[in-house]
Amino acid sequence: MPNVGGELTEISRAECLRLLGREQIGRVAFNARALPAVHPVAYVLDGEEIVFWTAAGSTLAAAVRRAVVGFQVDRIDAVTRTGWTVLGVGEANEVVVPDRLRELAAIQPLPWVAGRDGHVISIPLQVLQGRRLHQAAESLHPEPSGA
Repeated sequence: MPNVGGELTEISRAECLRLLGREQIGRVAFNARALPAVHPVAYVLDGEEIVFWTAAGSTLAAAVRRAVVGFQVDRIDAVTRTGWTVLGVGEANEVVVPDRLRELAAIQPLPWVAGRDGHVISIPLQVLQGRRLHQAAESLHPEPSGA
């Protein structure tokens, strides 16, 4: 029977950053009242820092200040069973310095939801790892069954 599974390979930090820079939506994983929570956010990559905007008074804004959080982005094709995933970890901070806020305003993406720009949160990526899923060579060219 041919191997129908794929293979996982590690992605370099540079490739992880390149992939993060191409996308617009990611997920922030954080602790909300002692329970795990994951929220999708529109973001930009600024150097090696994830930046996103969130509403004033939101659970996300309150929960991630000075907390270690995870940030994940992926692109998976269910038909070809190929794709990649990138996970970053860092301490989230609210950006409050006026000069930095002006810099970030120039690269801020169009909001997906109105009123979500009350706080600017940055996550310097202290840990960054990724994996790519691709088809195993045998599954691309199965051996013919025969006598």
